[in-house]
Amino acid sequence: MKYRERLRIEVMRKEKSSSREIALTIGCSIRTVQREIRRGQVEQLKGSTWEYYSVYDADFAQDRYRQRQGGSGPGLKIGHDHKLAQEIEKQLREKRSPDVIADDIRKRHGEFSVCLCTRTIYNYLEKNLFLGVSWKDLTYGHYQRKKDRTVNRPSYKNLKGRSIEQRREEVNQRIVPGHWEMDLVVGGKRKGTACLLVLTERMSRREIIRKLPDRSQQSVIRCLDALEKEWGARAFRKQFRTITVDNGSEFLDSRQMECSCISRGKARTEVYYAHPYSAFERGSNENLNRMIRRFIPKGADIRKYTKQQIHSIEQWLNTYPRKILNFSTPQEVYQRSFNLCDT
Repeated sequence: MKYRERLRIEVMRKEKSSSREIALTIGCSIRTVQREIRRGQVEQLKGSTWEYYSVYDADFAQDRYRQRQGGSGPGLKIGHDHKLAQEIEKQLREKRSPDVIADDIRKRHGEFSVCLCTRTIYNYLEKNLFLGVSWKDLTYGHYQRKKDRTVNRPSYKNLKGRSIEQRREEVNQRIVPGHWEMDLVVGGKRKGTACLLVLTERMSRREIIRKLPDRSQQSVIRCLDALEKEWGARAFRKQFRTITVDNGSEFLDSRQMECSCISRGKARTEVYYAHPYSAFERGSNENLNRMIRRFIPKGADIRKYTKQQIHSIEQWLNTYPRKILNFSTPQEVYQRSFNLCDT
């Protein structure tokens, strides 16, 4: 069971939903939900009565799952070779680097039961597997201990939208066109509510920029409606297969963003939500936003920029050769990729 599903269980438990309703929502058996609820129970104190009560906690359940998962996998490669462990400790005290130690072990392979690579020695130092030394004993390039891997938490206010975890692999790999990232570029404080709606095609990095009067959901939906009318319903569905956004309030109405304004009842695209505080999941969008700042610096009043000026910025971005595209322009790659799809 994934962390997002555990969060859904926690929310639905607070809404007094039954195990059967939860199972139907997340797509598993009732028995699986009941076992998960039992394993994720924690005791909490009610402030009004000072009595303890049991409640399901998604974070506790996820932490417990990770702890149990950590005990799985193969044993240590070094095994019970105490002689090798003592030799590594000795050389670390002599201020030798893990690279030098790994090379020396390879050259003396007959003396030890196994060979260890540099990465493995670093891993053992991180886990404090040696009795007399640790990563702090490294002379150069002290190995920074990894922090516990953070869990990408979905937004609590947006558990009903499609998570980026559900996005197809062809989108992640950028192997087909028609998949976009969307964001807002805002002006300075006390400089009005006008902003830019920015769409970036993931494969070609082609950019679409539209000026909005404010940051409301209605303005975003009206802009998408206008784009669909401009392209036509059929072409829009083909060229805007998916759109990935963040969890800003302006993007939370996924149902209206996905629903066609021309062919009522039909979907025009699929909207996926990145994890909170994970701008790297929309990296192309963020990079192009920085390029827009060459023309519209931070703190600028976007109200003062005309549609013609914004169109000129869009044209410049789409005809600017990019190293990541082998110095082709986004417009060239976009046209080429859709021509190949049509053949």
